[in-house]
Formats: sequence, structure tokens, C-alpha cells
Amino acid sequence: MPELTKQTEQTEPTEPTEPTKINIFDSEERILIGCVYYGDPFHTEKGWSQENEIGKTWGRFNRLFEKNKEALSKYQINSTTAYEIHIEPEEYSETKKFYVFVGIEVNKIEYVPIEMFVKRIPATKYACFTFKGENMFKGGSYIWDEWYPQSNYEEELPIIIQAYDSTRFSGLGEKDTEWIIIFLLKKNKGNNLKRSNN
Repeated sequence: MPELTKQTEQTEPTEPTEPTKINIFDSEERILIGCVYYGDPFHTEKGWSQENEIGKTWGRFNRLFEKNKEALSKYQINSTTAYEIHIEPEEYSETKKFYVFVGIEVNKIEYVPIEMFVKRIPATKYACFTFKGENMFKGGSYIWDEWYPQSNYEEELPIIIQAYDSTRFSGLGEKDTEWIIIFLLKKNKGNNLKRSNN
């Protein structure tokens, strides 16, 4: 699946792509089951590629989900949606290494395959951005450079959640395809946030 990270967003300067929809809401804790990678996922291939570590993590998840589909499907909340989550550790600015989690949302934990992991996303306020069309993956520039500085919010945690709904995401470069990106929010402390792309 395609990925959004600060380092890939800055490689091709372009006019920001505005979302077709922004939804801000309070969410309960969310539970996900999936596969994890830590490191520089682009050390072999840049951008969107099945050969870099993000693509390989999706591949591992898809294989394990199919293998355990009967058990996992009982608890899956939305059968058409999977998630790619990027989590920046404290040392990210120095190492450029981060966590990549690929998985599904479940309503409870009854069964976890030994090769998979559980991730709990805390209850908080969410900002959900929907982008559409050929240049939708340039939407990060709009969020970081325009939306955050003009809003009353900042990121509560250094986490980016990407949602891929198979009924709405039809692939890269498709005119009608939709991509959803979610941030966890908190009220800022009086200074609008300008996220660095370093």
C-alpha cells in the first residue's frame, strides 16, 4: 500500500492537495491486530513499492490474515478496511527509523496468531482527512503546512493512521480513488503548530 511520511512528502515539492472532507470527532480506544516493522523502510526501495519494508509488511500481513481468516474475521470491525500506521519514536529525528504497523481493527482480543501483534490506540479526539484523485498522496503538505497552523490543535502523539477501504481505494493514479489519513489531536497551548519536514 502507499505510504505517507515526512521524508517522502518533501522529495517532490508541489501545491498542497486539499481534502474532500475533514471530520473531527471523539473516539473510544481502538484495538488492532497486525504485523510490525521497525527501521528505515526505504533502505532498499523509495516511495511506493512492494519491495520496500512497508510493502513487505503488507505482504506478511495479507498472508497471515488469509491463513487465520476464519478466526480473525469473527472480531474484525470492518471487513473492507485495513490500516497502515506510522509511529515515530523519540530518536526518529536522528535515525529516521520508525515503526510501521499494518493490520485490521477488532472489537475484542480473543485470538492472536503468534506472528502478529496487538496495538491499542488510546481514546482521544481524531482528525480524519479524506483525499481523492491522482494527487491525493500530496495531501500531507496541506495538513502540516496549512491545516495545523490555522487550527486550534496539535498532534497528541507522533502517529499517522492511514485507512484503506477496498470499496473506496482503487489504486494509485485512479481519478475516483479515496485515501483516508487520521491524526490524534489535542488542543494546542496557544501557539499554532508548524510541523517540521526535517
